[in-house]
Amino acid sequence: KRTPVASPAEMPPKRKAAPKVAAKAGSSGRLQDAAVLWFRKGLRLDDNPALVAAAKSGVRHLCPIFVIDPHFGPKHVGVNRYRFLLESLSDLDAQLRKRLGSRLLVLRGKPETVLGDILRSGKPLLGAPPRLLMWERDTEPYAQARDAAVAKLAEKAGVEVQTFVGHTLYDPDDALKVNKGKAPSTMPGMVTLAKALGEPPQPLAVPSKVPPLPAGVKPFPVPTLKEMGYRDVGGKIGTHAFPGGETAGLARMAARLKDTEYIRTFEKPKTRSTAFDPPSTTVLSPYLKFGCVSARRFFHGLKKSIGGKKHTQPPGSLEGQLYFREMAYLQGLTVPNFDRAKGNPACRPVPWDKSAAKLKAWEEGKTGFPFIDAAMRQLKQVGWLHHLARHAVACFLTRGDLWQSWEDGRDVFDRLLLDADWAINNMNWLALSGVAPWSPPFFRVYHPVPKMDSALNVQDPEGEYIRQYVPELRDMPAKYIYAPWTAPLDVQKEAKCIVGKDYPKPIVEHERVSKANIARFKKSPRAPPAPAAGAKRLAPAGDQPASGKRPRR
Repeated sequence: KRTPVASPAEMPPKRKAAPKVAAKAGSSGRLQDAAVLWFRKGLRLDDNPALVAAAKSGVRHLCPIFVIDPHFGPKHVGVNRYRFLLESLSDLDAQLRKRLGSRLLVLRGKPETVLGDILRSGKPLLGAPPRLLMWERDTEPYAQARDAAVAKLAEKAGVEVQTFVGHTLYDPDDALKVNKGKAPSTMPGMVTLAKALGEPPQPLAVPSKVPPLPAGVKPFPVPTLKEMGYRDVGGKIGTHAFPGGETAGLARMAARLKDTEYIRTFEKPKTRSTAFDPPSTTVLSPYLKFGCVSARRFFHGLKKSIGGKKHTQPPGSLEGQLYFREMAYLQGLTVPNFDRAKGNPACRPVPWDKSAAKLKAWEEGKTGFPFIDAAMRQLKQVGWLHHLARHAVACFLTRGDLWQSWEDGRDVFDRLLLDADWAINNMNWLALSGVAPWSPPFFRVYHPVPKMDSALNVQDPEGEYIRQYVPELRDMPAKYIYAPWTAPLDVQKEAKCIVGKDYPKPIVEHERVSKANIARFKKSPRAPPAPAAGAKRLAPAGDQPASGKRPRR
């Protein structure tokens, strides 16, 4: 029987777990007194409800496993994020060995197949099926279909399944129930819901011990990038700037929380989009995406760091960023076809163009607009972008300049970002392309040649960000670095960068196409009625609150 478990005993219970039932005999005729703890996200020991429950389960043996799903291979996941995943698995394995005398068993194959074998026969880990299978719940459609299939296999084998909430501040089901089945569509709505739910549960400590591995179990080590079909990119700009794993994530979080002035005065819209060494934001998003750090741990760390003193408020505050994350998960859980235009009640049916050449130029950072190109090359090289740089390139690809579908841009982000998160990525692309009920006004278009005081908050008059990621322009005078085609030919020659030869000419004439695109958008079919999720207006995660003012260039 599948047993949803909201939290272990230490956490304030919001609902009781279903009672355990006697397990039926599996295909082998018996069940082994063992539990399988299936890590997916939640790649940490700290504040891990499933791990805490496993430690208290009373089983004789515990098998912590991770299944490398071939679906998430080179076709769908870029090398930087895969490296981050493998580093996170290696760190989890090291922590299990060091702190709990166990280790991580990394299996490979379609999860339904790998878990199906374990549930039928126990192989390759056990001599018989385990009596208990445990995992952290996931709200993404792919994961839900996968988990439903595995739960069905477990039921057939007579293996009990327990699932836990650990990836979000709140149980999404509880949040929707309190909000009468609807996802909040504004930050005030999310703040109101958070108040109704109360503070998130306190994070859980790492168990002092867990049941040991079965004797004689094979190692099943973490594979290398090469073994998984990737070419290592060691030595490239920014590579390994953000190492994966709980150890690195907790250290990054602790360093930020220690800076109480930074925490209390943080306003995301005021952070620099061009700051890269170091970035102007926390860069905790990859660690939250993989569950290397706990959202609850970060939330309560913020409260402690603030210490009751005056501080910024949502949406711009760090607490506000966690609420945006919660809101995205609730939107993704309730809006049908959230990840596509067709059949999505939250998506205006805009007739986008389809140009492989324009999409390629954008993805490769060869549009002829240095700020746009620097951002896209940073994305490819490092796997991370400041939120305002994400806004700029998303607007440029869609309603601003190239008139390409948000789904194509979303797919590029989904492949290349370290912190690619299904719900947040889709919510932001829906917003920034102008098609969602919560989008900013469609006529608010970012200029690809930003001024220093623009809404993109560039604050980089010397163009150091561009020089870092677009080396062709490294010697271009600051006066021309954001628009090198305006430089006289002799200046271009002096800078060893002839526009049209060493660096592309602008792919479009922004002033003309942006005006035409605004007119096209205005004529496109109106947005459909508000979706069942109740969305009316929602600023994209990390975006500025609507001010009614048109952003400057």
